[in-house]
Amino acid sequence: MKKNLVFATNNAHKLEEIRAILGDKINILSLNDIDCHADIPETADTLEGNARLKAEYIYQNYGMDCFADDTGLEVEALNGAPGIYSARYAGGAGHDSEANMRKLLSELEGKTNRKAQFRTAICLIEGGEEHLFEGIVHGTILQERRGTAGFGYDPIFQPEGYTETFAEMGNEEKNKISHRARAVQKLVEYLNQ
Repeated sequence: MKKNLVFATNNAHKLEEIRAILGDKINILSLNDIDCHADIPETADTLEGNARLKAEYIYQNYGMDCFADDTGLEVEALNGAPGIYSARYAGGAGHDSEANMRKLLSELEGKTNRKAQFRTAICLIEGGEEHLFEGIVHGTILQERRGTAGFGYDPIFQPEGYTETFAEMGNEEKNKISHRARAVQKLVEYLNQ
């Protein structure tokens, strides 16, 4: 029988990405699947801390093995910003990717250092034990959007060693090299031990 594991998210893009990466090894349940509709606080000042808060919430309230992630885009010239604020960088309610990209491009105007990295931290709680995994992709912030696939900052992020942005790659290729894929790979290796 396949193991059930809760992924503490309702983000359809993330769920799809994780299910594609894990294939049919593990049955991934979303917050909706376990009837969790709480707005789990992300009040930590690190990606690891936010992932831990979400995983602990599910484990304590639902008693199920689970994992949570937090991802940030860290731009060198902006001292690591937007970082933990990546999804809400432009302010306002929800995740407005267009507004976030506009703000980032405007902050980088005139700057020659456009180095950035996407970083994902995953916290797994299994049988009460906590494990952390990290995935990083280095790259560059372009001056204009390219591509229509993906989500978030994908149209302006070009990973190191590639000529395409994440948004030009298509999900299959992106899922092989993304920060989330790298963190999930470490999670999968651990779960398969």
